[in-house]
Amino acid sequence: MATHSLTTSLSSSLLLPPRKLVNSSFIQCCKTQNESIELSTNGKASFPEKSPQKQQLKNLPPRPRRIILVRHGQSQGNVDESVYTRIADPKISLTEKGKAQAEECGQRIREMIEKDEADDWKVYFYVSPYKRTRETLQNLARAFERSRIAGMREEPRLREQDFGNFQDRERMRAEKAIRMLYGRFFFRFPNGESAADVYDRITGFRETLRADIDIGRFQPPGEQSPNMNLVIVSHGLTLRVFLMRWYKWTVEQYEKLHNFGNGGVVVMERGFGGRYSLLMHHTEEELREFGLTDDMLKDQEWQKIARPGELNYDGPMMNSFFTHFEDDDCK
Repeated sequence: MATHSLTTSLSSSLLLPPRKLVNSSFIQCCKTQNESIELSTNGKASFPEKSPQKQQLKNLPPRPRRIILVRHGQSQGNVDESVYTRIADPKISLTEKGKAQAEECGQRIREMIEKDEADDWKVYFYVSPYKRTRETLQNLARAFERSRIAGMREEPRLREQDFGNFQDRERMRAEKAIRMLYGRFFFRFPNGESAADVYDRITGFRETLRADIDIGRFQPPGEQSPNMNLVIVSHGLTLRVFLMRWYKWTVEQYEKLHNFGNGGVVVMERGFGGRYSLLMHHTEEELREFGLTDDMLKDQEWQKIARPGELNYDGPMMNSFFTHFEDDDCK
């Protein structure tokens, strides 16, 4: 399987049921949790995607083959930090080099997909609303004709970390130096966000993404294929936090990760059991370069064979965190 360097490629309507009067004399406890769920109307609305019957269906839509994370191409701010003092961060554009990086990234993604030798593959895009990410997607998508693009969605929760509106160049340099002392995850920029704040909104996006996957929103019923590829076009820190949230990495593990290069790609590919593993596409050497530790790589090996919903009860994190397991008396 070909690999790429991480630094350079790295319906239901909600109808309200008739209102019923509850006679307190008939209220009774349910014998089981399932019975409680079946009797509940969740207030007044029904949500099919949360229904236990939905969870029990054997004919669930196929999970996408890949989730492909793309960092935007080189932007004006990447070559001249003073741009942030006069142009709003969401309005900063790509450079000509950045547009070329995005177009080349699209070609690499298409080549990767075509090696599957599937006829019915498609791509679906999620994109940050910032100008540089939208321009990245526009140039990246040149590699795909209309029939191959299942759709796209602009997703504000995928935006860049907020640094506090227009930036004072010297003050920002000082703040970034303080961040290294304080800790890259918890340090919050004045009037802006910390990586921990980004984690909170990415958690919401992750739940939306999982619901989209479980319901099969990417293609109409009857046209759903296991050869769907999701592409998320966002920002370096946001994508690292996405991976942290998806794989439940610790703060310490997050802070050892390196940023994607502009136009870089990280691929989460469906493993043999249905879960997504970085090791299905990338080599161990590439992931170590990105910042993954031995424990994180062991978990990625488990992800390759595990099924959705399974938990790694004997994960490496357990043994490395609780050092008293080494004691003879603790078993």
